[in-house]
Amino acid sequence: MKKTRTACFERASPALKQILLQLYCADKPLEVEHNLHEFGSLQYHIQSYATEPHHAYLSISTPVLSTSSSIIYGFSRPNLQTVKKICREVVEIIEPARAGYQLTLKIDFTKIPRKRDAEKIITDISSVQAAILSSQLKQILTTVSTQEITEGAYKPIKLVYHPNEPFYVVKQPTKLTAVFPIRLKEDSDVVIAKAFFQELVDVGRSGVCPKAPSCYWSPIPPPELRGESMKDLSTNGGFVSFDIFARHVHGKKLDKTVWNLLNFNALVKYHVKCTKGFVQRRMRSRLDSLVEQTAGSAAHKQGRWSTYRKS
Repeated sequence: MKKTRTACFERASPALKQILLQLYCADKPLEVEHNLHEFGSLQYHIQSYATEPHHAYLSISTPVLSTSSSIIYGFSRPNLQTVKKICREVVEIIEPARAGYQLTLKIDFTKIPRKRDAEKIITDISSVQAAILSSQLKQILTTVSTQEITEGAYKPIKLVYHPNEPFYVVKQPTKLTAVFPIRLKEDSDVVIAKAFFQELVDVGRSGVCPKAPSCYWSPIPPPELRGESMKDLSTNGGFVSFDIFARHVHGKKLDKTVWNLLNFNALVKYHVKCTKGFVQRRMRSRLDSLVEQTAGSAAHKQGRWSTYRKS
């Protein structure tokens, strides 16, 4: 059994796609079993049998986006309908699912054409978790059509996907506002993140990306979150808000907008990690340069001293 850890922001899991392509392109039947652990609590189990040379079984375990204060598991009927629409002729839902997983799919490689479309179909299958997650957020946004209004303001919808990382969506007559409380582990992470947020705000104001949602950052909770619990509003990185209008969710843009919202917290952490790595490499390079200069200067002085003593 092979275990791999990956993390990405692509809809299709690169590791899952690679394994499925290997099984699809294999010259002879393969009997393999893989466990993949990706960002958060997402897990894949892929298994193929020599006795079923044209089939592979894909099982998925993932937290479900919820409007409660805790992580829940289980797929609704609309989520399963979304899965059935993915390569309907190639993928079949197996019931009951493999023990410990919420969903098991049977993939029939004989139904995949041996042409250019093969990679696209396998990419779509590798995007099943993204499709489920996106459909969950779409469902929440479309079904909450009548919200309670408190003191003239629309009540926020609290959404939980990753533990301790809730975000809020506030539906208003002309726009939708997404608010992300930012929590980071180290003070240095907070400094990097705040600089990143300021760049997002400045770019939005500059008009360089006029079609992008407006971005705002505040060290204190925005007015839309008045009345929410202090536990959820206690942050060290402030609050990032995006104003989303109809043009941002029109047609194919809806999927992209939903996916970006779901991955914003992960993007912030990835940016902080990359920035810290870049700074450390620059500091190490600078230190090496200083050591070389110091060593060269010391050698030069030693040479001059030796010449003086001989004279």
